[in-house]
Amino acid sequence: MLPLFVNRWSPRSLTGESIPDEELLALFEAARWAPSSYNNKPWRFILARRENHQDFERLYGLLVATNQVWAKNAAALVIIISRKRFERNDKPSITHAFDTGAAWQNLALEAARRGLVAHGMQGFDYERAHGVEYSRGIRGAGDGGHRQARPA
Repeated sequence: MLPLFVNRWSPRSLTGESIPDEELLALFEAARWAPSSYNNKPWRFILARRENHQDFERLYGLLVATNQVWAKNAAALVIIISRKRFERNDKPSITHAFDTGAAWQNLALEAARRGLVAHGMQGFDYERAHGVEYSRGIRGAGDGGHRQARPA
């Protein structure tokens, strides 16, 4: 068993330090390389960095109180969305959640490899999260994509 798998964990104590762009982007690059049905890559990420207080507070406000206690020190918050339909033909993608889970795992393992923390959580307001837009004004996943989880 690779030590990377065994040693990865999700602590609830974060330092509040920011993450350099190159480190943060590498996590999403690792997610991009995850396998998916028909290479559809149904995942989308909505990112809020601590440095952008307005975006950070918007995502932070979606968390349940117990997650707010420790996530307040996160360098970034992310909503992971899985598109329920294929982009190429608009047919249902039965494996969208499975495929998106593979992307999350890649992101989490790359974070662990770099000595960073990626803590997934389900404790947030899923209904209100559907109203969160991508920066640049592109709404959600375009098809009512399912908000899967929230890493910090």
